[in-house]
Amino acid sequence: MVNNEKILVLGSNSFGGSSYINYALDKGYKIIGINRSVESHSCFHPYKNNKNKNKYLYYNLHLITDNEKIISILEKEKPQYIVDFAGQGMVAESWNDPILWFETNLISKIKIHEYLKNKNWLKKYIRISTPEVYGSNEGKVNEDQNLNPTTPYAVSHAAVDLSLKSYFKNYNFPIIIGRFANFYGPGQQIYRIIPKTILYAKSNKKLPLHGGGKSMRAFIFNNDVSNAIDKLITKGKLGETYNFSPTNFISIKELVIKILNIMELPYESLVFETEDRISKDYSYFMDTKKAENFLNWTPFVSLENGINSTIEWVNKNYSILNKIPAIYQHKI
Repeated sequence: MVNNEKILVLGSNSFGGSSYINYALDKGYKIIGINRSVESHSCFHPYKNNKNKNKYLYYNLHLITDNEKIISILEKEKPQYIVDFAGQGMVAESWNDPILWFETNLISKIKIHEYLKNKNWLKKYIRISTPEVYGSNEGKVNEDQNLNPTTPYAVSHAAVDLSLKSYFKNYNFPIIIGRFANFYGPGQQIYRIIPKTILYAKSNKKLPLHGGGKSMRAFIFNNDVSNAIDKLITKGKLGETYNFSPTNFISIKELVIKILNIMELPYESLVFETEDRISKDYSYFMDTKKAENFLNWTPFVSLENGINSTIEWVNKNYSILNKIPAIYQHKI
């Protein structure tokens, strides 16, 4: 990349989007952010305190209702790179309104892709995807694994991934797909398991553990995610998909125990088990050899160090975080 090139981030206020913007500003990149929600406190958006924040331009626009305005901004700014975090998240909640998940994660995106498909100023469209598209698997899955999504959330993500692949084959649309393990780190929404566990424990609240925490997951620190995206921009091959994950996997119950042990607090008195959500994948372990071999990517931050950083963030911002409901609040 050269200094006068621009990166446009869709979903700029998301945890991953905010973290990446802060990382990219540190490198001196020019960034344009688009997000449906307004910017919140700087503890969730570290780029607000970045020394290069004057290189960041933000637009508060909705993927569905402001789709034409987003396209107008793309036409005006002509970014060389687009990093796409945007979309409806939350797996279980996607069953409550699957149409909205498809309108947001698929239909609104295709309208943007239709506009972009023949734009020669676009060098790379980096799509941030999820291992949920693979479905539950006992062994490690590589990028050639058949997709087997089991929820509206996962199906909508699989559909847009496949749509982008078809655009690459038919139009040479410059896509690269990155599938990431579970993000975590300072600045994450507090209804997510790691910050929620820390906040509940610090507040002496009992944490509900869905399905007894049997599900196996891998967790990737936000700086390692941002570094991976930078690798995709600088080294990623067009049309390819890359998995990004640490090699260590952990059950949600073991994760909660680990956090409480670090905080020197008892598991038994701070956690209670509840029923699991429907169609929850038990495990998905991603093989990351492709990213290691072709992008020279490996995660730097261990789970323990990442948890410690997140605990420090919660402690520093406790007076703010403790006033926010630690449950997902759906936004259309």
